[in-house]
Amino acid sequence: MKYKRIVVSHYGGPDALQLVEDDCPEPGQGEVRVKVLAAGVSAPDIMAREGIHPETPQVPYTPGWDLVGVVDLLGEGVSGVEPGQTVAALPIHGAYAEYVCLPQREFIPVPSGLDPAEAVSLILNYMTAYQMLHRAAKIKTGQSVLIHGASGGVGSALMQLGRLANLTMYGTCPAQGASAVKELGGTPIDYQNQDFVEEIHRLTSEGVDVVFDSIGGSHIWRSRRALRPGGKVVAFGLTGMLSGGRLASGRSGERHPYRAIIVFGLYIAGGWLFPGRKRVVPYSIQTLKRLRPEMFREDLMALFDLLKQRKIKPIVAERLPLVEARRAQELLGKGNVTGKIVLVCNENSTNEYSFK
Repeated sequence: MKYKRIVVSHYGGPDALQLVEDDCPEPGQGEVRVKVLAAGVSAPDIMAREGIHPETPQVPYTPGWDLVGVVDLLGEGVSGVEPGQTVAALPIHGAYAEYVCLPQREFIPVPSGLDPAEAVSLILNYMTAYQMLHRAAKIKTGQSVLIHGASGGVGSALMQLGRLANLTMYGTCPAQGASAVKELGGTPIDYQNQDFVEEIHRLTSEGVDVVFDSIGGSHIWRSRRALRPGGKVVAFGLTGMLSGGRLASGRSGERHPYRAIIVFGLYIAGGWLFPGRKRVVPYSIQTLKRLRPEMFREDLMALFDLLKQRKIKPIVAERLPLVEARRAQELLGKGNVTGKIVLVCNENSTNEYSFK
């Protein structure tokens, strides 16, 4: 049996994404093969394609951090899971494919009746938001937060979960994202036309309790200025290295997974060394998952329960077939995407125009 997958053939722009057809993988000892129903498209996918994410594999590789699928075939020694069962996983790479084989321990059951596109939005975006709020920031009811990129995938997740926690929320966004931020219960700040530090101090006088910063670099230092004394910046991304979905520096074609993280670390260290009682706390979903896999499972199950109860409603910006992965990354790279772009995998996705 043949299957389709996306391969990053070289580090660079969207043209690095190629559609290939291979023999379908067979699950090994302790592995489960899953037919992918939905795969998320995220900024880390773009950063890895450009060669700068700490989790960047060697080329060629199949991208895709998160997936929801149906168990298709069990490898030898697997028990406790049945063909036809819906499961979720965070493989970090490999999800842009019709079929994926992973160790059984990587899969988490998905409750019946959930939309795969909404469910896949929880794995990276909402898990990042949930753990930053409750594990990293340890937020308390009534606290104030500033969320950068509040209308995006992780940002909108932070807004929804923050509203459940009764937080006072401010969110930076482009002008066209302001209505979404308001609907999610926050006060929008147009980062293109307003200075967010000045706005926060105008709105709050002394600053906010927590800032969630996905931009990284010197931006962390500006976020720190928006804090009240005793506040903290939760730093979780390096998207400031991108511009229009490409490296802002204009350099590409090489693998430099540690360059950005070194700079990131220097700013975090500075937050602890300089006075003002304003700290910078790093968050990494993949690191926490590796160190505390049971916590990851527990938190994702809690999110599935919130979705089942309709207490959260992921915003799915686009549902595109797998063969339009290049277009999906181009859309995300251009910015102004409200919510999550999802690749939907099924037999009817045969349009290959994006890869001609």
